[in-house]
Amino acid sequence: MTAPGAAEVKKADLVLSGGGVKGIALVGAVAALADAGYVPQRISGTSAGALVGAVLAAAAHSGTLSGRQLETLAMGIDYPELLDPGPIERVPVLGPAWGVLSGGGIYRGDALRTWVADQLAELGVVTFADLAIRDSTLPPEQRYRLVVTVADVTLGQLVRLPWDYRRVYGLDPDEQSVADAVRASTAIPFFYHPASLTSADGRTSTLVDGGLLSNFPIDSLDRCDGQPPRWPTFGVTLLPDLPAHNEQVIPALRPLHLLGAPTLLEQVVTTMLVGRDQAYLDMPWVSARTVRIDTSEIGVLDFDLSQRDKRLLYQRGRLAGEEFLEHWDWAAYLTRFR
Repeated sequence: MTAPGAAEVKKADLVLSGGGVKGIALVGAVAALADAGYVPQRISGTSAGALVGAVLAAAAHSGTLSGRQLETLAMGIDYPELLDPGPIERVPVLGPAWGVLSGGGIYRGDALRTWVADQLAELGVVTFADLAIRDSTLPPEQRYRLVVTVADVTLGQLVRLPWDYRRVYGLDPDEQSVADAVRASTAIPFFYHPASLTSADGRTSTLVDGGLLSNFPIDSLDRCDGQPPRWPTFGVTLLPDLPAHNEQVIPALRPLHLLGAPTLLEQVVTTMLVGRDQAYLDMPWVSARTVRIDTSEIGVLDFDLSQRDKRLLYQRGRLAGEEFLEHWDWAAYLTRFR
């Protein structure tokens, strides 16, 4: 996945945050890493990060995607096409209101799943068996190029797929659809219909956007055996700086800021959504390996993005990645933190 003429191939793991349509910025940052010679070994993602991560993992599997191809892919996403309201939700005003109030969501999410499945199929990936890797340093359930974060609201817990398919659901991870897992991780509550998963014993779980519990799972790929990391794990986040930009977490409440400071309710909900991730970002050893992208001008659910907005997001991500690499020193990081 290196650019033509790259002097050196370097291994890295990637953790990609959620962010709705802002995910185009993730692609820009990853393109900068790719053109600098970094080849992702494993990728962990939530929501938009799961979507981008799945395509990247498939590309790493096939060895076909370059930074330029990533740019073409990002600019070619037709976000309005990913909005597919059901029959009831098509009714003006009342339909979307019912989708929100009922908890079922406004859009079915079938178009998004189809888009993901088509992109992966072109790269030779259908099930997680296609993304399996051989790495004896990892527990058997973690030997995959991709892991996505999902919230199981039936069980009331965070799950990581494919790692938890067997433990939680009694299912063979190699037989599970990658597109289905990404669809579940991107099921923004009240916006997309929830996904469902039936376990081996017949229990059906309702799955929604993993960002509900961990929007930036930066620790998911870190080693837990006390041994030093073999290569860096880079995080790429779209999380806003808090508390200065609380309104970026819940865009629908942004107009209320015209009346004054954030309410206690908004602060509590914001902390529930990103408090854990923000705590990690404040740790020096996490901040030092994280690419932060300023996407404050674009809303999470601005699916009517113009080409100019897409270009802005992509360029912001690429610039953030390039600036990060200018100061990145793996040896210095190991000396200081490991």
